[in-house]
Parts: sequence; structure tokens; C-alpha cells
Amino acid sequence: MIRKTGAPAHCFSMRCSPFGPVAAVWSAAHAGPRVVRIFLSSPGRPPAKSVAKFFPGAQARTSPKIEALLERIGNFLEGKSVTFGLGEIRLDLCSPFQRKVLRAQCGVRRGRLSTYRSIADRLGNRGASRAVGAALAANPFPILIPCHRTIRSDGALGGYQGGRKMKTALLKMEGNDILTS
Repeated sequence: MIRKTGAPAHCFSMRCSPFGPVAAVWSAAHAGPRVVRIFLSSPGRPPAKSVAKFFPGAQARTSPKIEALLERIGNFLEGKSVTFGLGEIRLDLCSPFQRKVLRAQCGVRRGRLSTYRSIADRLGNRGASRAVGAALAANPFPILIPCHRTIRSDGALGGYQGGRKMKTALLKMEGNDILTS
């Protein structure tokens, strides 16, 4: 990665939300600041700890572009209809298979649900439901790539970085009446 002398490899910015703090880890690459990872609050795992663990040495910095993105994430978490673009993230840091899964996941629109199996089918990998689930479980860009909109084929919620309570709340905010089995 090309960076300016003295600039840290990774920076992070935090924002409060109705679901607790959200952290965006980003790099100031040649194309401007782009998100490397989003950390959501979840029970027992505040985003600041995750940033310190996975990005030691990351420095708290601000960027107008990242602050605007965090504002949109905050609006989304308040229930507003917000869209995000892939140009804001470092999708190139994901494996080729995960990139395919995450791009397919972007096609699941607000108010809709998908399943791990249907994503696998869409990718032409009929038997890859578990691999799709693993790729979404490791989604470094929750909210920006709405993996909360994908559930198991049996109707169970499946996992989510922010926890089941947050996943259920997000789906309900988007108009999905979901059973919490």
C-alpha cells in the first residue's frame, strides 16, 4: 500500500449509534480513504477492543469522507433508508470467493430476505451454502454490505457480528417480520 510519510497504515473513527458504538477502520490509499473493516458493538465485545486486537497501532483520525460514511451508518441504524456503494470499501482485501458472495449480498434490497442457499445458487455453486455462510460470517463490512438480510433456509436467523438481537431489530426496522427461533 502506498502511503504518505508519517501516515499510519490504518486509522479508525468511531460513532455512537442506537446499537452502541460503531468503528470504521480505514486506510488512506492512493484513491483516498476507504474502509478496511467495520466493527459493530456486540455483547461482550466493544468495537474499540476489536480495533486494538485486529489493527494494533491504528490511530484515531478523522476524514470528511469517513465521517460522512459514519453519519450514513448512524442514519441507517436509526431506521432510515440509506444505500452504500462498494467504492467506499477495500473489497480487494477479501478472497475472490468472498468478493463474489459479498457482491451477491449487495443485491438483497431493504425489506427483502435471502438465504445462504439462494446466494450459493445465484453464484452457480448449489452445494456451497456453508461456504456462503462462512463468507458472510466473516463480512468485514456489516451494514455497508447488508449480511443481516440473509437467513438460514429453515427460517432461523443465523449469526451476525452485532448479535441476534441487533439482527432481529435491523430486519424489523426494514419491514421484515421475523420469528426469533
